[in-house]
Amino acid sequence: MRRILLTATALSLLAAAPAFAKDPTCAAQPKNTWMSKAAITKKAGELGYKVKTIKTTNNCYEIYGTDKAGKKQEVFLDPVSGALVTDGKS
Repeated sequence: MRRILLTATALSLLAAAPAFAKDPTCAAQPKNTWMSKAAITKKAGELGYKVKTIKTTNNCYEIYGTDKAGKKQEVFLDPVSGALVTDGKS
């Protein structure tokens, strides 16, 4: 019985591993070179995302919103170029 419980616990932790994935990191850039929040919102729109919230995480813009299909997304954009760092699907 104990072995079954330990196996079940280990499997549940492995299944939850993607939820503990580390946020990406962007290269440190001077803040005066960063795109404004308005500009990054526009860039996210061009990439197909509707922005709900923007915050800064690990030198990246972290965007919470929806994709073209209306599915909730968390994406990270480079603050200087606006390039997609990761889209939460990776």
